[in-house]
Amino acid sequence: MASPKIDAATIADYQRDGAVCIRGAFKDWVDVIAAGIERNIQNRSATASDIAGGKGSFFDDYCNWERIPEFVRIVRESPAAELAAAVMQSRSAQFFHDHVLVKEPGTQKPTPWHQDIPYYFVDGSQTVSFWIPIDPVKEATLRLIAGSHKWEKMVLPVRWLNDTNFYAGEGDYLPVPDPDNDPSMKVLEWEMEPGDAILFDFRTAHGARGNMTPARRRALSLRWVGDDAHYVERPGRTSPPYPGHDMKPGQKLREDWFPVIYQS
Repeated sequence: MASPKIDAATIADYQRDGAVCIRGAFKDWVDVIAAGIERNIQNRSATASDIAGGKGSFFDDYCNWERIPEFVRIVRESPAAELAAAVMQSRSAQFFHDHVLVKEPGTQKPTPWHQDIPYYFVDGSQTVSFWIPIDPVKEATLRLIAGSHKWEKMVLPVRWLNDTNFYAGEGDYLPVPDPDNDPSMKVLEWEMEPGDAILFDFRTAHGARGNMTPARRRALSLRWVGDDAHYVERPGRTSPPYPGHDMKPGQKLREDWFPVIYQS
């Protein structure tokens, strides 16, 4: 399968805005991703949940890639790792985790505005998350705040099901943003076709609309870290938690759990 090329202008956009959309990056992988998502739905992990609050269905599950053969192929054989290294401006791309997100028709629940980084036990300037829909996305779009990866403080992390605080200590964080009512914030969003991909920094604030269309919105997210990524401690239990990892602050993520897939 052909590997999509990424040009200097796209890399510059990513570094400036914290997010880019790459058309057709995984068009050859749509059927593989679809099969993997269905296998994940039929074989859910203990972390799987439905956060729609009874109004539709918003399925999410993560950290399953090693037991889902299709996801193993995506991580190890697709162009994701090479693209990740390119936009991060990193010599390496180390895989962090997978995340399946499925909004069924009539699901009102939006994905709350948040940054990924405060939920994670990893820090660094070289990070990227891929959001790859395998259904056309016209209304239930991913939305990102341009430049938010450069904010000095992190956004207060909340629980998606009920919007309660994930950690104590609100004063240590920015309040959850409301870019629709703040003209100083520029929101990026794209209508997408199956196999397109949005790439965004772990620090980029983002959310997604509910799915009030008559069609499913299935997406696979792949999270990667680069050369300067390292373990950090947070004020509480991180998500994903990865119990028993035994890492210390400042250490690189252990490669037996988080494999380096690309090295230049």
